Amino acid sequence: MNRFTPAVAAVGAATMRGACYTDPAIFARERDRILARSWIALARSEDLPSIGDFRTCEVADESIILTRAADGALRAFFNVCRHRGTRMCTEAAGRFAGSIQCPYHAWTYGLDGRLVAARNMDETPGFDRSAYPLHEARVAEWEGFVFANLAFEAPPLAQALPGLDDRFARWGLPAMRAAREIVYDVAANWKLVFQNYSECYHCPVVHPQLEELSPWDSGRNDASEGAVLGGYSILRDSVALPNVIGDAERRAYYYTIFPSLMLSLHGDYAMTHHVEPLAADRTRIVCRWFFTPDEMAKPDFDPTGIVAFWDLTNRQDWHVGELTQRGVSSRAYRPGPYARHEGLLDAFDRHYRSVMGEA
Repeated sequence: MNRFTPAVAAVGAATMRGACYTDPAIFARERDRILARSWIALARSEDLPSIGDFRTCEVADESIILTRAADGALRAFFNVCRHRGTRMCTEAAGRFAGSIQCPYHAWTYGLDGRLVAARNMDETPGFDRSAYPLHEARVAEWEGFVFANLAFEAPPLAQALPGLDDRFARWGLPAMRAAREIVYDVAANWKLVFQNYSECYHCPVVHPQLEELSPWDSGRNDASEGAVLGGYSILRDSVALPNVIGDAERRAYYYTIFPSLMLSLHGDYAMTHHVEPLAADRTRIVCRWFFTPDEMAKPDFDPTGIVAFWDLTNRQDWHVGELTQRGVSSRAYRPGPYARHEGLLDAFDRHYRSVMGEA
């Protein structure tokens, strides 16, 4: 059984230097060392339910085609034709009619990536179609989430993210379906988003509505090292989050999955934040709310209250994140000491430095 304890910052632990949040050169290194080599959460299995369904996703400045092949398996391909390098798919989502075709010279690929037709290339001596499949990224599914890794020699998802075990099984996440989605464009570094999510030291000041529901210092964590961090916060006895039922432990669980997903688990719904770093000072965040099909089928189902509560909380967080981005950009900024309650931030920083080769 996992043991939940407070995550405590090490004595002398301090915030990262300002350049880590502002320097385009460091962001470029993150793109190569982190985004291009990590398992990145791109979608949910429900987003591609049928053969030929596809989504295009941006990862580390690469365009990736995520599609469901004829055998039902998900595949991820670099959006690059093997002929002249043309970007083939320009739509955000849709359904392929059995193949993927380049708009330039009509080289055509199967949903498994094989080159099945190349106009006039039979006249080229030595040309072998089997030698020119689409370049493929690795794909893995976990609890209904679809992850991809651009590194051709990437370790398996379970090895790279050992904290993704069965601790989330009781929510039945694979069966849940998205009821709402909000996309945010935040003028702050992606690490500030993760760090803010990982502490409630700020909650009495920034989130008075959330503080009424859950004491800021009630956090207990069973994942305090590595790529997966988090645990639970206690809900006050007198109140519960809107629509939460049947949770005898009266807990809300919050986890970060480095470097692309933040997962919130409540009594009868889940909330996710897909984090997409765009620049040193800009992050795109896709927030979605998930419920069971049975809950969504009820005549009185209405997630408006839940969505409104967390949308307000999100916007409060994005606001202070943007203020922090401005502050760490100042010539006057120097790393400051972490409070005792900011243990997960200290852990995040250690993992970040390790992946960046700075440990």
